[in-house]
Amino acid sequence: MKFKTLKDFPSDFLWGASTSAYQVEGAWNEDGKGPSVIDTSMHRPEGVTDFTVASDHYHRYAEDVELFSELGLKAYRFSIAWTRIIPDGDGQVNEAGVAFYHRLIDELLAKGIEPIVTMYHFDLPAALDDRGGWSERSTIDAFVRYARILFDEYGSKVRYWLTINEQNMMILHGRAIGTTGRSGDAPEKVIYQQNHHMFLAQARAMALCHDLLPEAKIGPAPNIVSVYPATCSPEDVIAADDWDAVRNLLYLDLAVRGSYHPLAWGYLSERGWEPEILDGDLEVLEAGRPDFIAFNYYSTQTVGASTGDSSDLQLRGGDQQIVRGEVGFYRAVKNEHLPTNAFGWEIDPVGLRTTMRRLWDRYRLPLIITENGLGAFDELVDGRVHDDYRIDYLRRHIEQIHLAISDGVGIFGYCPWTAIDLISTHQGISKRYGFVFVDRTEDELRELARVKKDSFFWYQELISSNGSTLNP
Repeated sequence: MKFKTLKDFPSDFLWGASTSAYQVEGAWNEDGKGPSVIDTSMHRPEGVTDFTVASDHYHRYAEDVELFSELGLKAYRFSIAWTRIIPDGDGQVNEAGVAFYHRLIDELLAKGIEPIVTMYHFDLPAALDDRGGWSERSTIDAFVRYARILFDEYGSKVRYWLTINEQNMMILHGRAIGTTGRSGDAPEKVIYQQNHHMFLAQARAMALCHDLLPEAKIGPAPNIVSVYPATCSPEDVIAADDWDAVRNLLYLDLAVRGSYHPLAWGYLSERGWEPEILDGDLEVLEAGRPDFIAFNYYSTQTVGASTGDSSDLQLRGGDQQIVRGEVGFYRAVKNEHLPTNAFGWEIDPVGLRTTMRRLWDRYRLPLIITENGLGAFDELVDGRVHDDYRIDYLRRHIEQIHLAISDGVGIFGYCPWTAIDLISTHQGISKRYGFVFVDRTEDELRELARVKKDSFFWYQELISSNGSTLNP
């Protein structure tokens, strides 16, 4: 549908930006923090930096929040490192870690920036992983205890909570993204049991939040994208529906409706991967209802009917955007209508509108985009970073958000990835997303100086106009 006049962005729209603890904080073993699976099990390509220092946000958070305020952010989506709060995952509370996030949140609130807190962003405590991680039901209890501590400590200051970042990516691509420790090498039967346990932990955390913090809002944060059939062939349409159910709707239906999507359950049952469901599990899932859906979006996926041979197994894309076919299920297909970025990710702004419309149509819950951005090899030249390519990428995606709002979709915020440069999963500091450049290399920390990119000033103007400068 084309509109003669678009609706305005809501006056209270949360223009924000995002980071995650392990990718931005550094100070990986300071002030009592314990190791996570990121610290102990992440294999880095040769020549790519690790997460030990990252962007040193832990020591420079006040300077960074000052920049976020100058940028005009209405919201900042960040994660709390579980191992800063409870170093071994379920033991003694680390008061120094608790105090750090109080300082960060207080700094944000003093600048009028809404904190949006992700409780768990890939970094499972290594001590829990050593004891079986999400394969063990005891990790559910550990997560719920951790959630209670967060709600007790920060509940008077934080209104918006995200439970688990990209659970679907941890399950589908744990081996590729390297965020599940040894459990990433588990057979699929075990992985989907882990998945079930995460859903139980999430549901209990959402119910607990509603009990303890009735004014707060909480929701999941999966990676959700539209899935296109390769052609109009009915078989390709079926393949796209099947993959959508396993990649997207499995995670959304369990979070929102408390039940397994039937196509996804059929997929698991056919392969003997269905999880063990104990008495009371379904009641727990039913009781944990979100107030909104947060989702991360980078690109759509295109699939076709399985050919029935090894050609289905080709890889498309990279990182979390990997599309790997499965014999007898679907094959991955390149979408010839879409350009790609420097890392092979297809760029599909219109797909964001499609994704929002589908989510709104199916669930009728408020939506917030908690990741969307362009990774690039930014260069600092004469004290400036000219990233017109990022401005173009963001503009075209925000245009689609504007259209979705005019479609009647209830979307209340946009937090692109990232507020400031941080360490990417595979390409280290070289792959940059931020509005703020951090002056370091893979092997040289330099002064870690902060430099505002051209996109900083563009987004600043866009926020100050509440989106009206999008198409001047």
